[in-house]
Amino acid sequence: MKCRYLDEKTGGKGVVFATGTPVSNSITELHTMMRYLQYDFLTAHGMQNFDNWVSVFGKQKTDYELAPTGDKFKARTRIASYANMPELMTMFKQCADVRTSDSLKLPVPDCELHIVNTEPTPLQQAMVQELSARADDVQNGIVEPHEDNMLKITGDGRKVGLDPRLVDPSLEDNPNTKLNQCVNNVFQIWQDTAADKMTQIIFCDLGVPKPNQTDSSKDSETDEKSMADIDSLEESGTFCVYDDIKSKLIEMGVPSKEIAFIHEAKTETQKSELFEKVRSGEVRVLLGSTAKMGTGTNVQDRLIALHDLDVPWRPSDLEQRRGRMVRQGNINEKVHLYRYVTKGTFDAYSYQLLETKQRFISQVITSKTPARTCSDVDQEALTYSEIKALCTGDERIKEKLTLENRVKELQLFEKEYRDTHFELEDKVTAYPEKRKLMCSRIEKLEHDFEKCKAIPLDKEGKPVFSITIKGTEYTDRKEAAEALKSALDIVYTDRDRTFPIGEIYGFQIYATYDNNNECIRGIIKGELEYSVGLSTMPSVNVSKFEKLATGIEKHLDEARKKLTQSDIDIESAKEILAQPFEYAQELAEKTERLSDLTDELNTEAAKRLQSTEKQPRTHYFGKDMILSSPKKGPSKQAQERSVEQENNKNKGAAI
Repeated sequence: MKCRYLDEKTGGKGVVFATGTPVSNSITELHTMMRYLQYDFLTAHGMQNFDNWVSVFGKQKTDYELAPTGDKFKARTRIASYANMPELMTMFKQCADVRTSDSLKLPVPDCELHIVNTEPTPLQQAMVQELSARADDVQNGIVEPHEDNMLKITGDGRKVGLDPRLVDPSLEDNPNTKLNQCVNNVFQIWQDTAADKMTQIIFCDLGVPKPNQTDSSKDSETDEKSMADIDSLEESGTFCVYDDIKSKLIEMGVPSKEIAFIHEAKTETQKSELFEKVRSGEVRVLLGSTAKMGTGTNVQDRLIALHDLDVPWRPSDLEQRRGRMVRQGNINEKVHLYRYVTKGTFDAYSYQLLETKQRFISQVITSKTPARTCSDVDQEALTYSEIKALCTGDERIKEKLTLENRVKELQLFEKEYRDTHFELEDKVTAYPEKRKLMCSRIEKLEHDFEKCKAIPLDKEGKPVFSITIKGTEYTDRKEAAEALKSALDIVYTDRDRTFPIGEIYGFQIYATYDNNNECIRGIIKGELEYSVGLSTMPSVNVSKFEKLATGIEKHLDEARKKLTQSDIDIESAKEILAQPFEYAQELAEKTERLSDLTDELNTEAAKRLQSTEKQPRTHYFGKDMILSSPKKGPSKQAQERSVEQENNKNKGAAI
């Protein structure tokens, strides 16, 4: 309402949005942006409602993708592609000026990506199996939505992928979890860069420190929350990831004063002081969430490494995180980005979501001209595909994902080949007739040029001026201009007719009214017609007719060059048409392999589902477990499970 009010007052020039992530999660956000900034335009075209807008630009598709549990495939229908992209971006760019990193070429450090791929612990595997069973129950309607739902399952799955203690603090602290892998990497880098006081950031939106309940300023701070805080997707619980990382780093030898949490800075002043300490190297390890360390966090000076401990929900969150380090002002020429994933857990599903979202965003928010349709192949998204493949654990799934990307890419190549082929075939077929017309035009131009060559010249080699108007010949330009002015007045009496005016150098002169340009158009006729827009100055018009008559040679040269170039182009087109599709065999082989592999994986997933239904289920996510207070100690279920795990461990050792 504010935007529309300002548009009314300022004629559509009263609102400016400035953001690095205009589309943070989905292409559908473009409609929201356009409603803010182009409401009148959308209304005029009947697209102010989302349903109308998406019916023009969105296309639905049913495809197989990883289920939320990360261990099987499931058919899902979603808006899989967008059409009419040039038109959409033309509309959007009426109010948007897009500048991307590839067009700005800012002096930022090179960033090397490290994917730290960890194997799931036996406990994590068991918990994922329970999540799989819970998902089946929800899908089959066995449980009520308020008891369990996919959002709860997804949330629990993210926690399991990071550290099972986020579900229950009494569970084991396995040294092989990605949390502990992160601690080891942070300490190693801290040690290696001690001389230069290089700094590191750890991003984690799960297990953040709880707000201080005794803080007397809490109520006042609530009223002054920033949009970043309100929009935050961070979660706190009975287990604090930040405290765990800090205590382990201190045990390894990192001084406590060199480790800080962004959550400790409650005010802008405290944040500024903390950021200054990071820039100077006084604080060398900073932990925070995406929301609290997003826009305005300028600590890049000494940043050598950044650690993505968990997988955020939105592609823009990953960009925001990376942007804390890869930015101007960093003294390092090369920096390192670590992303931690756990095989066979929800990390696979989370990265798949990011892949789907980023795929479209990268094709729309680009400095290049967008394709007519948003394809499923995108260079930015391939990084997410690789991470997702690493998460699954099954090499066949990795192969399937690689095949999907390649097949879609080859299909695009094939479509481009076919489109080009059909276009060239039409040109080659139509060219004999087109060439005949071009040759005929050249013959006529040559005939007219003969008249030009017959024009008498004076001592200086210039044409001897002579023009006939209404039967009277004039050799004086001034007199000719007056006569031409009188002759042209008749054109205004009937603007739909062409009137004969006279003759110049053997060419007949005519005039007619040009309604498009709102002026009189002068024409000379030989074998062909040549025209020019006339002005209101008679002397200028005489010169224009003179130039038309003496300038035939230029038209002839252009026509000959065009014929020569057209002949060359057609020969090239014939050569291209003779070439088969370069990737035909590869496309056929990979398409067949992809089909066989998909059937194989789906068959195994169905068998696995039947076998898991017969197995006894574990219960790691009971209500009493989630809601238990750490002060009361672990619940009875947890104690029983702890004993059971110890017994199983002993059995395993014996085996």
